[in-house]
This record gives sequence, structure tokens and C-alpha cells, in this order.
Amino acid sequence: MRILVTNDDGIYSEGIRLLAAELARLGEVVVVAPDREQSATGHSLTLSRPLRMQRLEEGWYAVDGTPTDCVNLAILSLLRDTPPDLIVSGINFGLNVGDDVTYSGTVSATFEGAILGVPSIAFSQEVSEGFSFARAARLAARLVQEVIAEPIPRDTLLNVNFPAGEPRGVVFSRLGKRVYRQSVIEKVDPRGRKYYWIAGTPEWQEDPGTDHGAVQNGCISVTPLHLDLTDYRGLETWGGFAGRIDGILGSDPARAR
Repeated sequence: MRILVTNDDGIYSEGIRLLAAELARLGEVVVVAPDREQSATGHSLTLSRPLRMQRLEEGWYAVDGTPTDCVNLAILSLLRDTPPDLIVSGINFGLNVGDDVTYSGTVSATFEGAILGVPSIAFSQEVSEGFSFARAARLAARLVQEVIAEPIPRDTLLNVNFPAGEPRGVVFSRLGKRVYRQSVIEKVDPRGRKYYWIAGTPEWQEDPGTDHGAVQNGCISVTPLHLDLTDYRGLETWGGFAGRIDGILGSDPARAR
């Protein structure tokens, strides 16, 4: 079994080192990860400049790009003739739950893997008293073993979050809702030019059955995510507007010509 490992905290992070070591017990591991931290880069793909990939040691490659870039280079170039059976991203320093998945480079790497047809799992660790990357890495390897036995459906990925303490169990959960009290801090540099820091304080909507709720209750949350982002209920809701939209187009003089 060949496993591609990546992350968004960078190739020198503790989480990816311990994760790769545990996964090496299951098969061949190839690490392709950013050469520096790429947190909150989302599903960003670098198209405005060339990318560089440096071999650090056997099976370890650093890329001067995003986690999505790393997956692309690995699948379409480095491992083109020997593609991986699984992509594992993490272990992230901090949770990726609820709305976080739209910002997370860790989770976006697995979205890219799913797009390219490779089963993918993202792992993230709550950071507070009692957290342990070593424990999370061991548990991640055990979860990967279970996934091998029960393959992930096509176009689906798994987002896994570990609580800080010893887990009380595993809960399959839906995404929660995190509401940020957003703020932008404006300052002035020594040359009189303005600069800004984007900041925010998170608040959670405490609904049962969510990933955040599972972690807060001391459990590992496992959330299946899908590439299809269509709001099917919205299709029904908005379907009645189709006639009105056609009417707008019908009254457009340019369309008549």
C-alpha cells in the first residue's frame, strides 16, 4: 500500500512527522508537503508562477506552494507512474470543524485528492491541555486501517478531529456552525503606510450531532464530506423562479437581436 502524506502546517511540523512514522507501519509512505506554513490557504492552486519541489530525504519532498499544489505535483508528476492508494493530510495543529473546512489547507488537500480520484482523509488535533500528537498519530493509523477494509466512496472524503484528552469514543457527525465576530485591525507602519491584520473571535452554535459537539464531549469526530456542493433543497425552493428569470431574459433587447 502506498500512502501520500501532506499537510498545511509545513513539512517540518511535529504532526506530519509523527503521522508519517505511524503510517509507515502500514505501507510505503511518501511525504509531499509545503516548505512553510500554509494554514488557511483553502483550496488555492498556484497558477501565477512556477513551483519548485526539493527532495529532503528518501520519500520526503518540500514544495514552495499550497497543500493543493502538493497533491497535484505528487499525483500528476512525482507519483504519476506509481499512484498512491490513499492520501492522508495532517495532523493539523488545531481543529478543522464546521466552517473551518472552507478555509483549511489540510482539508482542501483531501478535497483535491478526491477530485483526482484518490481516497483521502484529513486529521486535525484540538490544541489545549492534555493534547498529544503522538496519541493522535497512533489513532490515525488505526482509523486508516479500518478505512482500508471499508473503502471510501468515490467523491467522498473524511474529516477527522481529535479531542485534546484521551478520546471517549468515535462519533460520526455533521459539520457544525462556527460564527466569527470578525474584525480588521488597522495600523500604520514607520513610513506612514497602513497595514491590516484580519482577526476574529469564534463562537459556536451548540447543536447536537455536530463535529464540534463531538470533540467538546471528548470524542473523535468523523465527518464524511462530498465534492458535490449542490444545495438540493435549494433547487426545489428556487425552481419556481425559473419562469420569472425566463421572463427577464425574454424582455432583453439584446437577446431579441
